Amino acid sequence: MLRAPAVRVAVLAALTGVLCLPMTAAAQKRGGTLVVLVQPEPPTLASYISTSGPIGQVATKVYEGLLEYDFNLKPIPGLAESWKIGADGKTITFVLQKGVRFHDGKPFTSADVKFSVLDVLRKVHPRGAATFREVTEIETPDEHTVVFKLATPAPYMMMALSGYESPMLPKHLFEGTDVKASKYANSPIGTGPFKFVEWQRGQFMRFDRNPDYWRKGRPYLDRIVARFIADSATRTAAIEKGEAHMGGFAAIPWSDVKTLAKLPQFEATTKGYEMSSPIVQLDFNTRRPPFDNLKSRQAVAYAVNRKFVIDNVWFGWGKPATGPISSNFAPLGFYTNEVKSYNVPNGIEIANKLLDEAGLKRGADGVRAEIVHDLTPYGEEWQRYGEYVQQALAEIGIKATLRYEDVPTWLKRLYTDYDFQLSSNWIQGLADPVIGVHRLYHGKQIRPGTVFVNETGWSSPKADELMDQATVEVNPKKRAALYKEFQKIVVDGSPLVWVHELQFVTVYNKQFKDLIVSPLGLYASFDRAYSDK
Repeated sequence: MLRAPAVRVAVLAALTGVLCLPMTAAAQKRGGTLVVLVQPEPPTLASYISTSGPIGQVATKVYEGLLEYDFNLKPIPGLAESWKIGADGKTITFVLQKGVRFHDGKPFTSADVKFSVLDVLRKVHPRGAATFREVTEIETPDEHTVVFKLATPAPYMMMALSGYESPMLPKHLFEGTDVKASKYANSPIGTGPFKFVEWQRGQFMRFDRNPDYWRKGRPYLDRIVARFIADSATRTAAIEKGEAHMGGFAAIPWSDVKTLAKLPQFEATTKGYEMSSPIVQLDFNTRRPPFDNLKSRQAVAYAVNRKFVIDNVWFGWGKPATGPISSNFAPLGFYTNEVKSYNVPNGIEIANKLLDEAGLKRGADGVRAEIVHDLTPYGEEWQRYGEYVQQALAEIGIKATLRYEDVPTWLKRLYTDYDFQLSSNWIQGLADPVIGVHRLYHGKQIRPGTVFVNETGWSSPKADELMDQATVEVNPKKRAALYKEFQKIVVDGSPLVWVHELQFVTVYNKQFKDLIVSPLGLYASFDRAYSDK
Protein backbone atom coordinates (compact mmCIF):
# COMPACT_ATOMS: atom_id res chain seq x y z
CA MET A 1 0.00 0.00 0.00
CA LEU A 2 2.91 2.32 0.64
CA ARG A 3 4.37 2.01 -2.86
CA ALA A 4 2.06 1.75 -5.85
CA PRO A 5 2.63 -1.11 -8.29
CA ALA A 6 3.36 -0.21 -11.89
CA VAL A 7 -0.22 -0.78 -13.02
CA ARG A 8 -1.61 1.53 -10.36
CA VAL A 9 0.93 4.21 -11.25
CA ALA A 10 -0.14 4.00 -14.89
CA VAL A 11 -3.82 4.27 -13.96
CA LEU A 12 -3.28 7.27 -11.71
CA ALA A 13 -1.00 8.91 -14.26
CA ALA A 14 -3.83 8.68 -16.74
CA LEU A 15 -6.26 10.10 -14.23
CA THR A 16 -3.90 12.97 -13.55
CA GLY A 17 -3.71 14.02 -17.21
CA VAL A 18 -5.21 17.37 -18.02
CA LEU A 19 -7.58 17.84 -20.93
CA CYS A 20 -8.09 21.47 -21.88
CA LEU A 21 -11.30 22.09 -23.81
CA PRO A 22 -12.68 25.42 -25.01
CA MET A 23 -13.04 28.08 -22.34
CA THR A 24 -16.41 28.32 -20.64
CA ALA A 25 -15.84 31.72 -19.09
CA ALA A 26 -13.40 34.58 -19.33
CA ALA A 27 -10.95 32.93 -16.94
CA GLN A 28 -12.04 29.34 -16.38
CA LYS A 29 -10.93 26.57 -18.69
CA ARG A 30 -12.89 23.37 -19.00
CA GLY A 31 -11.11 20.11 -18.24
CA GLY A 32 -8.41 18.63 -16.11
CA THR A 33 -8.08 16.31 -13.16
CA LEU A 34 -7.35 17.48 -9.63
CA VAL A 35 -5.59 14.91 -7.47
CA VAL A 36 -6.03 15.55 -3.75
CA LEU A 37 -4.09 13.79 -1.02
CA VAL A 38 -6.46 12.65 1.73
CA GLN A 39 -4.98 11.20 4.90
CA PRO A 40 -6.01 8.84 6.31
CA GLU A 41 -8.34 6.98 3.97
CA PRO A 42 -11.98 7.70 4.91
CA PRO A 43 -13.73 4.80 6.63
CA THR A 44 -16.96 5.51 4.72
CA LEU A 45 -18.60 7.99 2.37
CA ALA A 46 -21.70 8.18 4.58
CA SER A 47 -21.19 11.71 5.84
CA TYR A 48 -24.70 11.63 7.32
CA ILE A 49 -23.48 9.00 9.83
CA SER A 50 -19.86 9.92 10.50
CA THR A 51 -18.09 13.29 10.64
CA SER A 52 -14.60 11.78 10.60
CA GLY A 53 -12.43 14.51 9.06
CA PRO A 54 -11.33 12.75 5.84
CA ILE A 55 -14.94 11.99 4.90
CA GLY A 56 -15.73 15.68 4.57
CA GLN A 57 -13.03 16.14 1.94
CA VAL A 58 -14.63 13.64 -0.44
CA ALA A 59 -18.36 13.37 0.32
CA THR A 60 -18.89 17.11 -0.15
CA LYS A 61 -18.15 16.77 -3.86
CA VAL A 62 -21.28 14.59 -4.09
CA TYR A 63 -23.62 15.88 -1.39
CA GLU A 64 -24.77 19.49 -1.03
CA GLY A 65 -26.55 21.44 1.68
CA LEU A 66 -29.24 24.09 1.75
CA LEU A 67 -26.68 26.83 2.38
CA GLU A 68 -23.07 27.77 1.79
CA TYR A 69 -21.03 30.42 3.63
CA ASP A 70 -18.74 33.34 2.87
CA PHE A 71 -15.53 34.21 4.69
CA ASN A 72 -17.49 36.45 7.07
CA LEU A 73 -19.31 33.28 8.16
CA LYS A 74 -22.54 34.58 6.68
CA PRO A 75 -24.90 32.15 4.94
CA ILE A 76 -25.25 32.39 1.15
CA PRO A 77 -27.46 30.37 -1.24
CA GLY A 78 -26.85 26.67 -1.78
CA LEU A 79 -29.65 24.28 -2.64
CA ALA A 80 -31.87 26.98 -1.12
CA GLU A 81 -31.94 30.09 -3.30
CA SER A 82 -33.47 32.21 -0.53
CA TRP A 83 -34.79 32.02 3.03
CA LYS A 84 -36.80 34.04 5.51
CA ILE A 85 -36.77 33.83 9.31
CA GLY A 86 -40.02 34.68 11.08
CA ALA A 87 -40.18 37.62 13.48
CA ASP A 88 -40.37 35.29 16.48
CA GLY A 89 -37.47 33.18 15.23
CA LYS A 90 -39.62 30.05 15.26
CA THR A 91 -40.25 29.74 11.53
CA ILE A 92 -37.66 29.49 8.76
CA THR A 93 -38.89 29.29 5.17
CA PHE A 94 -36.53 28.10 2.43
CA VAL A 95 -37.19 28.47 -1.28
CA LEU A 96 -35.28 25.77 -3.17
CA GLN A 97 -33.36 26.12 -6.42
CA LYS A 98 -35.25 25.05 -9.54
CA GLY A 99 -34.04 22.31 -11.87
CA VAL A 100 -31.88 20.44 -9.35
CA ARG A 101 -31.57 16.70 -9.93
CA PHE A 102 -29.87 13.88 -8.12
CA HIS A 103 -27.17 11.97 -9.98
CA ASP A 104 -29.71 9.25 -10.90
CA GLY A 105 -31.86 11.85 -12.66
CA LYS A 106 -34.61 12.15 -10.05
CA PRO A 107 -35.59 15.73 -9.05
CA PHE A 108 -34.53 17.23 -5.73
CA THR A 109 -37.60 18.50 -3.88
CA SER A 110 -38.82 19.72 -0.52
CA ALA A 111 -39.66 16.11 0.37
CA ASP A 112 -35.96 15.26 0.25
CA VAL A 113 -35.17 18.09 2.66
CA LYS A 114 -37.82 16.97 5.13
CA PHE A 115 -36.67 13.36 4.96
CA SER A 116 -32.97 14.24 5.26
CA VAL A 117 -33.46 16.36 8.37
CA LEU A 118 -36.14 14.46 10.28
CA ASP A 119 -35.44 10.86 9.31
CA VAL A 120 -31.68 10.87 8.86
CA LEU A 121 -29.71 13.79 10.28
CA ARG A 122 -31.68 14.17 13.49
CA LYS A 123 -31.57 10.42 14.15
CA VAL A 124 -28.11 9.22 13.11
CA HIS A 125 -25.83 12.21 12.43
CA PRO A 126 -23.36 12.77 15.32
CA ARG A 127 -24.35 16.42 15.62
CA GLY A 128 -27.79 16.29 14.06
CA ALA A 129 -29.67 15.58 17.28
CA ALA A 130 -28.35 18.83 18.75
CA THR A 131 -28.51 20.89 15.55
CA PHE A 132 -32.15 20.10 14.83
CA ARG A 133 -33.36 19.60 18.39
CA GLU A 134 -35.82 22.49 18.20
CA VAL A 135 -37.40 21.41 14.91
CA THR A 136 -40.94 20.23 15.66
CA GLU A 137 -42.14 19.89 12.09
CA ILE A 138 -41.12 20.57 8.52
CA GLU A 139 -43.88 21.61 6.15
CA THR A 140 -43.64 21.16 2.37
CA PRO A 141 -46.42 23.26 0.82
CA ASP A 142 -44.95 22.66 -2.65
CA GLU A 143 -41.94 20.98 -4.24
CA HIS A 144 -39.72 24.06 -3.87
CA THR A 145 -40.79 25.41 -0.47
CA VAL A 146 -39.69 24.09 2.91
CA VAL A 147 -40.90 25.52 6.21
CA PHE A 148 -39.06 24.63 9.41
CA LYS A 149 -41.22 24.95 12.53
CA LEU A 150 -39.22 25.41 15.75
CA ALA A 151 -40.21 25.03 19.40
CA THR A 152 -37.85 27.86 20.34
CA PRO A 153 -35.48 30.07 18.31
CA ALA A 154 -32.34 28.27 17.14
CA PRO A 155 -29.90 30.92 15.88
CA TYR A 156 -27.09 28.38 15.57
CA MET A 157 -28.99 26.18 13.08
CA MET A 158 -28.39 28.56 10.20
CA MET A 159 -24.66 27.86 10.57
CA ALA A 160 -25.15 24.11 10.18
CA LEU A 161 -26.70 23.74 6.74
CA SER A 162 -23.67 23.17 4.49
CA GLY A 163 -23.14 20.04 2.48
CA TYR A 164 -20.45 19.03 4.96
CA GLU A 165 -22.60 19.47 8.05
CA SER A 166 -26.10 18.63 6.79
CA PRO A 167 -26.01 16.76 3.47
CA MET A 168 -29.27 16.48 1.54
CA LEU A 169 -30.07 12.87 0.63
CA PRO A 170 -32.40 11.28 -1.94
CA LYS A 171 -35.54 10.17 -0.13
CA HIS A 172 -36.47 7.77 -2.90
CA LEU A 173 -33.30 5.73 -2.30
CA PHE A 174 -33.18 5.76 1.51
CA GLU A 175 -36.80 5.75 2.66
CA GLY A 176 -37.87 2.46 4.23
CA THR A 177 -34.30 1.17 4.51
CA ASP A 178 -31.82 0.85 7.34
CA VAL A 179 -29.94 4.11 6.79
CA LYS A 180 -26.92 2.90 8.77
CA ALA A 181 -26.58 -0.17 6.53
CA SER A 182 -27.55 1.42 3.21
CA LYS A 183 -25.89 0.18 0.03
CA TYR A 184 -25.55 3.83 -0.93
CA ALA A 185 -23.22 4.55 2.00
CA ASN A 186 -20.19 3.91 -0.21
CA SER A 187 -21.87 4.51 -3.57
CA PRO A 188 -23.31 7.95 -2.83
CA ILE A 189 -25.85 9.69 -5.03
CA GLY A 190 -26.28 13.39 -4.40
CA THR A 191 -26.91 16.65 -6.25
CA GLY A 192 -23.30 17.85 -6.24
CA PRO A 193 -20.97 18.91 -9.05
CA PHE A 194 -19.17 15.56 -9.12
CA LYS A 195 -20.48 12.00 -9.37
CA PHE A 196 -18.94 9.14 -7.45
CA VAL A 197 -17.34 6.63 -9.85
CA GLU A 198 -15.15 4.20 -7.94
CA TRP A 199 -13.25 3.47 -4.75
CA GLN A 200 -10.12 1.37 -5.04
CA ARG A 201 -9.53 0.76 -1.35
CA GLY A 202 -6.08 1.66 -0.16
CA GLN A 203 -5.48 3.59 -3.37
CA PHE A 204 -7.95 6.21 -4.53
CA MET A 205 -11.51 7.45 -4.98
CA ARG A 206 -12.66 8.93 -8.28
CA PHE A 207 -15.36 11.55 -8.84
CA ASP A 208 -16.28 12.65 -12.38
CA ARG A 209 -17.92 15.84 -13.58
CA ASN A 210 -21.70 15.96 -13.28
CA PRO A 211 -22.76 17.16 -16.76
CA ASP A 212 -26.27 17.94 -15.50
CA TYR A 213 -25.22 20.06 -12.52
CA TRP A 214 -27.79 22.71 -11.70
CA ARG A 215 -25.22 25.51 -11.70
CA LYS A 216 -24.96 25.79 -15.47
CA GLY A 217 -21.44 25.56 -16.86
CA ARG A 218 -19.99 24.14 -13.65
CA PRO A 219 -17.97 22.32 -12.56
CA TYR A 220 -14.96 23.12 -14.71
CA LEU A 221 -12.82 20.12 -13.80
CA ASP A 222 -13.36 16.77 -15.50
CA ARG A 223 -12.73 14.84 -12.33
CA ILE A 224 -11.33 14.81 -8.82
CA VAL A 225 -9.22 11.93 -7.57
CA ALA A 226 -8.60 11.47 -3.84
CA ARG A 227 -5.39 9.50 -3.29
CA PHE A 228 -4.54 7.58 -0.13
CA ILE A 229 -0.83 7.18 0.57
CA ALA A 230 0.08 5.89 4.01
CA ASP A 231 3.75 6.92 3.91
CA SER A 232 4.24 10.63 4.59
CA ALA A 233 7.46 10.94 2.57
CA THR A 234 5.71 9.42 -0.43
CA ARG A 235 2.88 11.95 -0.10
CA THR A 236 5.34 14.84 -0.19
CA ALA A 237 7.13 13.27 -3.17
CA ALA A 238 3.81 12.92 -5.00
CA ILE A 239 3.17 16.64 -4.60
CA GLU A 240 6.70 17.57 -5.69
CA LYS A 241 6.52 15.37 -8.80
CA GLY A 242 3.09 16.68 -9.81
CA GLU A 243 1.42 13.29 -9.28
CA ALA A 244 -0.84 15.01 -6.74
CA HIS A 245 -1.83 18.65 -6.65
CA MET A 246 -3.24 19.43 -3.22
CA GLY A 247 -3.16 18.40 0.42
CA GLY A 248 -4.57 19.85 3.62
CA PHE A 249 -5.55 18.72 7.11
CA ALA A 250 -1.94 17.53 7.64
CA ALA A 251 -1.86 15.29 4.57
CA ILE A 252 1.42 17.07 3.86
CA PRO A 253 3.74 16.48 6.84
CA TRP A 254 4.09 19.60 8.95
CA SER A 255 7.86 19.47 8.53
CA ASP A 256 7.47 19.68 4.73
CA VAL A 257 4.85 22.42 4.48
CA LYS A 258 7.22 25.38 4.70
CA THR A 259 9.73 23.74 2.37
CA LEU A 260 7.12 23.15 -0.34
CA ALA A 261 5.69 26.64 0.09
CA LYS A 262 9.05 28.12 -0.93
CA LEU A 263 8.92 26.42 -4.33
CA PRO A 264 7.53 28.62 -7.13
CA GLN A 265 4.85 26.17 -8.30
CA PHE A 266 3.16 25.86 -4.90
CA GLU A 267 0.96 27.99 -2.69
CA ALA A 268 0.36 27.45 1.03
CA THR A 269 -2.61 28.93 2.85
CA THR A 270 -4.29 28.73 6.23
CA LYS A 271 -7.56 29.98 4.73
CA GLY A 272 -10.43 27.55 4.53
CA TYR A 273 -10.45 26.40 8.15
CA GLU A 274 -12.49 29.25 9.62
CA MET A 275 -15.49 27.00 10.24
CA SER A 276 -13.35 24.29 11.82
CA SER A 277 -11.65 25.83 14.89
CA PRO A 278 -9.82 22.55 15.67
CA ILE A 279 -8.37 21.85 19.13
CA VAL A 280 -5.84 19.10 19.83
CA GLN A 281 -6.66 17.36 23.10
CA LEU A 282 -6.34 14.33 25.32
CA ASP A 283 -9.62 12.61 26.18
CA PHE A 284 -10.11 10.84 29.51
CA ASN A 285 -12.50 8.01 30.18
CA THR A 286 -13.86 9.37 33.46
CA ARG A 287 -15.61 6.07 34.18
CA ARG A 288 -12.38 4.14 34.74
CA PRO A 289 -9.40 4.57 37.06
CA PRO A 290 -7.21 6.43 37.38
CA PHE A 291 -9.13 9.13 35.52
CA ASP A 292 -12.37 8.72 37.42
CA ASN A 293 -10.52 10.93 39.92
CA LEU A 294 -10.56 14.68 39.20
CA LYS A 295 -7.08 15.22 40.64
CA SER A 296 -5.61 12.57 38.35
CA ARG A 297 -7.10 14.30 35.32
CA GLN A 298 -5.90 17.69 36.42
CA ALA A 299 -2.43 16.27 37.04
CA VAL A 300 -2.16 15.19 33.40
CA ALA A 301 -3.37 18.62 32.29
CA TYR A 302 -0.59 20.26 34.32
CA ALA A 303 2.06 17.84 33.05
CA VAL A 304 1.61 18.65 29.34
CA ASN A 305 4.01 21.28 27.99
CA ARG A 306 1.87 22.89 25.32
CA LYS A 307 4.62 25.02 23.77
CA PHE A 308 6.84 21.96 23.39
CA VAL A 309 4.04 20.09 21.60
CA ILE A 310 3.33 22.99 19.23
CA ASP A 311 6.99 23.62 18.40
CA ASN A 312 8.24 20.04 18.15
CA VAL A 313 5.27 18.00 16.93
CA TRP A 314 3.37 20.55 14.84
CA PHE A 315 6.36 22.72 13.85
CA GLY A 316 4.88 25.88 15.26
CA TRP A 317 1.42 25.65 13.69
CA GLY A 318 -0.88 26.47 16.61
CA LYS A 319 -1.35 28.29 19.89
CA PRO A 320 -1.98 27.00 23.44
CA ALA A 321 -5.61 26.17 24.12
CA THR A 322 -7.25 27.28 27.35
CA GLY A 323 -10.53 25.39 27.33
CA PRO A 324 -13.42 23.96 25.33
CA ILE A 325 -14.02 27.03 23.12
CA SER A 326 -11.44 28.21 20.60
CA SER A 327 -10.14 31.77 20.63
CA ASN A 328 -11.53 31.98 17.07
CA PHE A 329 -14.82 32.76 18.82
CA ALA A 330 -13.36 35.82 20.58
CA PRO A 331 -14.90 38.31 18.07
CA LEU A 332 -18.33 36.93 18.99
CA GLY A 333 -17.59 37.25 22.71
CA PHE A 334 -17.93 33.51 23.34
CA TYR A 335 -14.28 32.88 24.27
CA THR A 336 -12.60 33.62 27.59
CA ASN A 337 -9.16 32.82 28.96
CA GLU A 338 -10.32 33.72 32.47
CA VAL A 339 -10.42 30.09 33.50
CA LYS A 340 -8.23 27.78 35.56
CA SER A 341 -4.85 27.62 33.81
CA TYR A 342 -2.99 24.33 33.52
CA ASN A 343 -0.32 25.86 31.29
CA VAL A 344 2.11 26.92 34.01
CA PRO A 345 5.91 26.69 34.41
CA ASN A 346 5.75 24.45 37.50
CA GLY A 347 3.18 22.07 36.03
CA ILE A 348 5.15 18.89 36.80
CA GLU A 349 5.50 19.88 40.45
CA ILE A 350 1.77 20.57 40.79
CA ALA A 351 0.92 17.33 38.95
CA ASN A 352 3.00 15.21 41.33
CA LYS A 353 1.35 16.87 44.33
CA LEU A 354 -2.13 16.19 42.93
CA LEU A 355 -1.36 12.54 42.28
CA ASP A 356 -0.11 12.17 45.86
CA GLU A 357 -3.38 13.67 47.06
CA ALA A 358 -5.29 11.29 44.80
CA GLY A 359 -3.69 8.37 46.61
CA LEU A 360 -1.55 7.27 43.68
CA LYS A 361 1.75 6.75 45.50
CA ARG A 362 4.92 5.84 43.62
CA GLY A 363 6.07 2.24 43.86
CA ALA A 364 9.67 1.15 44.24
CA ASP A 365 10.07 1.57 40.48
CA GLY A 366 8.66 5.09 40.63
CA VAL A 367 5.43 4.08 38.92
CA ARG A 368 2.10 5.24 40.36
CA ALA A 369 -0.22 3.69 37.75
CA GLU A 370 -0.12 1.96 34.38
CA ILE A 371 -2.45 2.96 31.55
CA VAL A 372 -2.98 2.47 27.81
CA HIS A 373 -2.83 5.59 25.68
CA ASP A 374 -4.75 5.27 22.40
CA LEU A 375 -3.35 7.31 19.53
CA THR A 376 -5.37 9.17 16.93
CA PRO A 377 -4.80 7.12 13.75
CA TYR A 378 -4.40 10.15 11.49
CA GLY A 379 -0.70 10.18 10.70
CA GLU A 380 2.84 10.30 11.97
CA GLU A 381 2.48 13.51 13.97
CA TRP A 382 -0.04 11.70 16.17
CA GLN A 383 2.50 9.00 16.85
CA ARG A 384 5.07 11.65 17.81
CA TYR A 385 2.44 13.33 19.97
CA GLY A 386 1.73 10.00 21.70
CA GLU A 387 5.41 9.44 22.34
CA TYR A 388 5.67 12.90 23.92
CA VAL A 389 2.63 12.24 26.12
CA GLN A 390 4.18 8.94 27.15
CA GLN A 391 7.33 10.77 28.27
CA ALA A 392 5.39 13.53 30.06
CA LEU A 393 3.31 11.00 31.97
CA ALA A 394 6.44 9.07 32.94
CA GLU A 395 7.71 12.22 34.65
CA ILE A 396 4.75 12.12 37.01
CA GLY A 397 4.84 8.36 37.58
CA ILE A 398 2.22 7.18 35.08
CA LYS A 399 3.47 4.43 32.77
CA ALA A 400 1.66 4.61 29.42
CA THR A 401 1.59 1.89 26.77
CA LEU A 402 0.84 3.26 23.31
CA ARG A 403 -1.83 1.65 21.13
CA TYR A 404 -2.24 2.58 17.44
CA GLU A 405 -5.17 1.08 15.52
CA ASP A 406 -6.99 1.78 12.26
CA VAL A 407 -9.69 4.44 12.13
CA PRO A 408 -12.81 2.19 12.40
CA THR A 409 -11.33 0.22 15.33
CA TRP A 410 -10.29 3.40 17.14
CA LEU A 411 -13.71 5.00 16.66
CA LYS A 412 -15.51 1.91 17.93
CA ARG A 413 -13.21 1.63 20.94
CA LEU A 414 -13.83 5.23 21.99
CA TYR A 415 -17.42 5.91 20.99
CA THR A 416 -19.20 2.57 21.15
CA ASP A 417 -17.36 0.34 23.63
CA TYR A 418 -15.83 3.07 25.85
CA ASP A 419 -12.92 0.66 26.12
CA PHE A 420 -10.13 3.16 26.76
CA GLN A 421 -8.44 5.17 29.49
CA LEU A 422 -6.76 8.03 27.64
CA SER A 423 -6.80 8.91 23.95
CA SER A 424 -5.38 11.69 21.86
CA ASN A 425 -7.91 13.43 19.63
CA TRP A 426 -8.68 16.60 17.74
CA ILE A 427 -12.14 18.05 17.53
CA GLN A 428 -13.59 20.88 15.49
CA GLY A 429 -15.46 23.66 17.29
CA LEU A 430 -17.18 24.46 13.97
CA ALA A 431 -19.15 27.63 13.30
CA ASP A 432 -21.10 27.77 16.55
CA PRO A 433 -20.60 26.16 20.00
CA VAL A 434 -24.01 24.50 19.81
CA ILE A 435 -22.84 22.57 16.76
CA GLY A 436 -19.27 21.72 17.64
CA VAL A 437 -18.76 22.16 21.39
CA HIS A 438 -21.91 21.05 23.22
CA ARG A 439 -21.64 17.53 21.81
CA LEU A 440 -18.46 16.88 23.82
CA TYR A 441 -19.74 17.93 27.25
CA HIS A 442 -23.53 17.68 27.43
CA GLY A 443 -24.94 14.73 29.38
CA LYS A 444 -27.46 14.04 26.61
CA GLN A 445 -24.57 13.63 24.16
CA ILE A 446 -23.34 10.44 25.83
CA ARG A 447 -24.63 8.36 22.93
CA PRO A 448 -22.99 4.94 22.48
CA GLY A 449 -22.30 4.24 18.82
CA THR A 450 -22.29 7.89 17.75
CA VAL A 451 -18.83 9.19 16.92
CA PHE A 452 -17.27 12.49 18.02
CA VAL A 453 -19.69 13.18 20.84
CA ASN A 454 -19.27 12.86 24.62
CA GLU A 455 -17.20 9.69 25.07
CA THR A 456 -15.52 10.84 28.30
CA GLY A 457 -18.67 10.17 30.32
CA TRP A 458 -18.28 13.51 32.13
CA SER A 459 -21.20 15.86 32.52
CA SER A 460 -22.40 18.53 34.91
CA PRO A 461 -26.03 19.55 35.54
CA LYS A 462 -24.97 23.19 35.74
CA ALA A 463 -22.93 23.01 32.53
CA ASP A 464 -25.86 21.28 30.80
CA GLU A 465 -28.18 24.05 31.98
CA LEU A 466 -25.85 26.76 30.67
CA MET A 467 -25.57 25.04 27.28
CA ASP A 468 -29.34 24.66 27.09
CA GLN A 469 -29.82 28.35 27.83
CA ALA A 470 -27.17 29.42 25.29
CA THR A 471 -28.82 27.27 22.65
CA VAL A 472 -31.95 29.43 22.56
CA GLU A 473 -30.57 32.78 23.73
CA VAL A 474 -30.84 35.33 20.90
CA ASN A 475 -29.19 38.23 22.78
CA PRO A 476 -25.47 38.05 21.84
CA LYS A 477 -24.21 39.57 25.11
CA LYS A 478 -26.30 37.28 27.29
CA ARG A 479 -25.25 34.31 25.20
CA ALA A 480 -21.58 35.24 25.59
CA ALA A 481 -21.99 35.48 29.37
CA LEU A 482 -23.48 32.00 29.48
CA TYR A 483 -20.53 30.57 27.56
CA LYS A 484 -17.98 32.25 29.79
CA GLU A 485 -19.55 30.66 32.86
CA PHE A 486 -19.75 27.33 31.04
CA GLN A 487 -16.03 27.39 30.22
CA LYS A 488 -15.06 27.92 33.85
CA ILE A 489 -17.10 24.91 34.99
CA VAL A 490 -15.80 22.59 32.29
CA VAL A 491 -12.15 23.61 32.72
CA ASP A 492 -12.42 23.00 36.46
CA GLY A 493 -13.93 19.55 35.79
CA SER A 494 -11.13 18.67 33.36
CA PRO A 495 -12.88 15.92 31.35
CA LEU A 496 -10.04 16.26 28.86
CA VAL A 497 -6.83 18.20 28.31
CA TRP A 498 -7.04 21.12 25.87
CA VAL A 499 -3.55 21.23 24.41
CA HIS A 500 -3.51 23.59 21.47
CA GLU A 501 -5.57 25.28 18.81
CA LEU A 502 -4.34 23.59 15.66
CA GLN A 503 -3.57 25.71 12.62
CA PHE A 504 -3.96 23.62 9.48
CA VAL A 505 -2.26 24.54 6.21
CA THR A 506 -3.31 23.62 2.68
CA VAL A 507 -0.60 23.26 0.03
CA TYR A 508 -1.62 23.24 -3.62
CA ASN A 509 -0.17 23.54 -7.12
CA LYS A 510 -0.68 27.05 -8.52
CA GLN A 511 -1.96 25.70 -11.84
CA PHE A 512 -5.27 25.16 -10.03
CA LYS A 513 -7.39 28.19 -9.24
CA ASP A 514 -10.41 28.89 -6.99
CA LEU A 515 -9.77 25.91 -4.76
CA ILE A 516 -10.25 27.65 -1.41
CA VAL A 517 -13.29 29.85 -1.92
CA SER A 518 -15.12 29.50 1.40
CA PRO A 519 -14.46 29.04 5.13
CA LEU A 520 -15.18 25.34 4.56
CA GLY A 521 -12.02 25.02 2.47
CA LEU A 522 -11.48 21.38 1.50
CA TYR A 523 -14.99 20.63 2.76
CA ALA A 524 -16.48 22.68 -0.09
CA SER A 525 -17.75 21.24 -3.38
CA PHE A 526 -14.95 22.51 -5.69
CA ASP A 527 -17.55 23.42 -8.32
CA ARG A 528 -15.58 26.60 -9.09
CA ALA A 529 -12.10 25.02 -9.20
CA TYR A 530 -10.29 24.95 -12.52
CA SER A 531 -6.87 24.37 -14.07
CA ASP A 532 -5.23 27.09 -16.13
CA LYS A 533 -3.07 24.60 -18.05
